[in-house]
Amino acid sequence: MNTAVITGGAGGMGLATAKLLGHDHRIVIADLGQDRIDEAVKELTGLGITASGVVCDVTDDQSVRNLMQTAGSGGNRVRTVIHTAGVSPQMGKPDLIVRINALGTVNIARAFLPLAQEGDALVNVASYAGHALPAFLVPSRAFPLAESHPARFVRALVRRAGIVGRKQHAGFAYALSKTYVIWYSARLAARFGARGARVVSVSPGSFETAMGRLEADHGAADLLKVAALKRFGKPEEIAAVLAFCAGEAPGYLTGTDILVDGGTRAGQRNGGKSSTSTE
Repeated sequence: MNTAVITGGAGGMGLATAKLLGHDHRIVIADLGQDRIDEAVKELTGLGITASGVVCDVTDDQSVRNLMQTAGSGGNRVRTVIHTAGVSPQMGKPDLIVRINALGTVNIARAFLPLAQEGDALVNVASYAGHALPAFLVPSRAFPLAESHPARFVRALVRRAGIVGRKQHAGFAYALSKTYVIWYSARLAARFGARGARVVSVSPGSFETAMGRLEADHGAADLLKVAALKRFGKPEEIAAVLAFCAGEAPGYLTGTDILVDGGTRAGQRNGGKSSTSTE
C-alpha cells in the first residue's frame, strides 16, 4: 500500500484529508505534539485506516528528513505529501510565521524530491492571503534566498512586513509567507516534473478549523461580507480538494494554485457587490 504523509495532520484539514486518503493509502501523520498525534492515529485506526505518526518540526531540516525516512521505511513508497502544517497571524511573531510557513515548505520539498517517482504528488497549503497583496508590496526578488540564504530571506520578508503598523505586522508577514508558498510551488514544478511527479498549491479562504476560529475576530469573519458564500468552509470541503490534488486522477495538474475561498477574491474584484446581472 502506498503511503501519504500529512504534515499538520493531527487536526483540522489535515486530519479530514487523512480520512479521505486512508481508504487506499497508509497514512503517516506528522505534527509537533505526540499526544495530538496519538489521538489522531487512534481516530483513524478506529475507521479502519492504517495510520501511524511522527513528531516533526518542519523548520528543522533534519526532523523533516527523519519524517520522510520513517515514512518510507520497510520498502513503503511515499506516494504523496500533503503539507498543511503552518501558523496564522495570531499564533506567532513575524519571523516565526515566515520560518514555519515558508522555510518549512522548503524543507518538506527538499526531503520529498529525492523520493518522488512517476505519479507522485506534493500538495502545499497556501492561503487566500497569498493572493491578496499587490505585487509591488511583495519582495519577490528575495524569494530565491529561501533555499540559498534562509536567514536573509526571513529578514527580508519581516522587514517588508514592518512597513505596516505593529498590529498588522504578523498578518502582513503571514500573507507574504503564503505568497511565497504559491510562488515556490510553481517553481518546483519542473524539478518534480523531471521525475514524473507533480506539485500543486491550494489556497484556502476562511475555514471552520481551530486556526480559522482563532482568526475569526481578526479579519477572517469580515471577509464573508464580500464572499459569494456567506459562511466559513468546512474542513471536509477543503480536504476534498487536497485529496483530489494528491490523487492519481489529475495527472496533468501541476505548477498551479487552486483558490478555495468561497468566492471571496471574486467578491473583492467586484467591489464587494453581488449581482445577478449579466452586464
